[in-house]
Amino acid sequence: MKATHTAAWVGITAAALLTTTACGAASVGEAAKAVDRTDVIMAALARATDRTEDVGSAQVRMSTDLGTGAPVTMEGLYSWGDGFAYDVEMDTAAAQMQTLTDDPSIRVLFVDGAYYYDVDPQPSGPLAGKEWMKIDGSAVFGESGAQALSGSNGSPSASMKGLKYADDVTDLGEETVDGRSTTHYRAVLGEQQMGRFADALGDEDTLAGSMTGGASSISMDVWVGADDLPVRLKEGMGAMTVTMDFEKFGETAEVEAPPAAETADMSQALKDMQEQ
Repeated sequence: MKATHTAAWVGITAAALLTTTACGAASVGEAAKAVDRTDVIMAALARATDRTEDVGSAQVRMSTDLGTGAPVTMEGLYSWGDGFAYDVEMDTAAAQMQTLTDDPSIRVLFVDGAYYYDVDPQPSGPLAGKEWMKIDGSAVFGESGAQALSGSNGSPSASMKGLKYADDVTDLGEETVDGRSTTHYRAVLGEQQMGRFADALGDEDTLAGSMTGGASSISMDVWVGADDLPVRLKEGMGAMTVTMDFEKFGETAEVEAPPAAETADMSQALKDMQEQ
């Protein structure tokens, strides 16, 4: 398989990581300026952040819109109790991966900073006889962006923590989401609040930056339920919008990388393609 075939679907699955990482390791800055009810809002979001961190995992349904009008959906387990990882199923056709598997959905893992795609063994090339294809996060976000995503910085609780760096946080009132009563909050993070992620999302020379069109700010909407846990998290980053619905919390399961003997690493091929 040629490296030129990888950009579209690697970019799409990378978006699944962006929604929970864009604000996770923001640089230290001032909290939102005092406005009416700001203290109440920030206290509510702090409770939601603590609760999210404590539960450690969730079943998640995600939709990624790259501005084409054809969102890509993913569904599965996100875990952040011991570093960030996920195990999800993605729509094969929407991700443009039909050449790699005949199945209507493709399993995608994120473990220790790398993506793993469950593909059909190919008759020739680097994927010959291999069940899994690996793409390191540095091939998507650049070295600086990948380092910023290390550890648990990619978790939903880390993203919630990033809200305290927002320039503007607003309580939009009560709304029903997926049949659950929630309070809707909105925040905007400027380039200064994005910290190291400004390099990954704002630099169009990285694959992630090319997807967003070079994001200089992030809009965040979060719907918090009566149990102080997020029901929905939505982020706008340039041309891309990612929506994550939390179906059930606490469904903990260990996510492990596939055996090395069954895996073909395509990271360098993707990096070489971007340099060209």
